[in-house]
Amino acid sequence: MEVRVLRYFIAVVQEGTISNAAKHLHVSQPTLSRQLMDLESELGITLFERGHRQINLTQEGYYLFERAQEITGLIDKTETDLQSQKIISGTLNIGAGESNSLRSLMNVIAEIIKKYPNIKVNLISGDSDFIYHHLNHGMLDFGVVMGPEKLLNYHSIILPQKNTWGILAPKDHPIAKKEKVTPKDLIGFPLLTSAQSKQQDVFRNWAGPLNDQFNFIGQYNLIFNARLLAETGACLALTYENLININETNLVFRPLTPKISDQNNLIWNKNMQLSNVAQVFLKLLKNELNNKTAKSQLEK
Repeated sequence: MEVRVLRYFIAVVQEGTISNAAKHLHVSQPTLSRQLMDLESELGITLFERGHRQINLTQEGYYLFERAQEITGLIDKTETDLQSQKIISGTLNIGAGESNSLRSLMNVIAEIIKKYPNIKVNLISGDSDFIYHHLNHGMLDFGVVMGPEKLLNYHSIILPQKNTWGILAPKDHPIAKKEKVTPKDLIGFPLLTSAQSKQQDVFRNWAGPLNDQFNFIGQYNLIFNARLLAETGACLALTYENLININETNLVFRPLTPKISDQNNLIWNKNMQLSNVAQVFLKLLKNELNNKTAKSQLEK
C-alpha cells in the first residue's frame, strides 16, 4: 500500500468524483481508476459503491479514508519536522477542548508567530478522547484536556486558569431567575451535558444522591450546537462559563453551587520526541507561567 496511492484515494473522496480528482492530481482518469482498483485488489476489499455518479464509500472505504488521512498527515508532519531542524520553522499542532481559560497558551502562540515567521500553527478542537488518540498517533504535539484526567502516560503542566461549570438556560426559564443553581433546582428539567463530564462523573459527585433524579437527555462534544438546542427551550445545557457570547443569544448562564471548577492540563506524549518548534513553544510557555507566578507573589 503506497503512500502515493493513499493520497490518490483521499483526493477522490474529497473531490467527490474520479474525474474531478484526476484533474486535481494532474493524472488521467483511466490511470487513477486503475490505481484505485489495484488498491482494492491489494487489500481484498471494496472501497466504493459502484454505479453512482458521486463517490459513495463502503464501510471499509470510510475506515481507510480516516486512516489514510492520519497516515499521510503523520508523514507530512515528519517530513516538515526533519526539514526544519536547522531553523525554527515547521508546524505546531495543538488540540484542545473549548475553554475561555486558555489565554496563557494563546499569548505564547502569539509570541511565537511574531518571533518566528516560518512557523505555522494548527489549533484543533476536540474532546479528550480525540486529544488522546491524536497525541498517541503523533498527530498532535500538545493537547489540553480539562478536569480530573489520569495523565500517567503523558508529561503535563497545569495551566493557571480554571473553568467554572454552570447552566445555559433561556431567559424566560425558571432557572434564569436564580443567581446560582443547586442540584435540587435541576430536578425535572431535560439536561444536556458534555460527553467528557459524563464520563468523569463530575455532576454525580456534585449532586450526590439527587443525581439519579436528573433527566440527562443526551451529550455533546462541542458547545455551539448544544447552545442552539438550548435556545429552543427543549433542554438546559451544562457547560463552562464564557464559552459563548450570551449577549448574542436569548440565553443566560448561571453558575452551579457548590461551585465546580475544572483545571486545564497541557499534555504531551512521553514516548514522542518533540520537534524544535514544540520545544520552543514549551520553553516560552514555562517562562510565561513562571513570570505570572513571580508577579502574583510580589502582589501578595
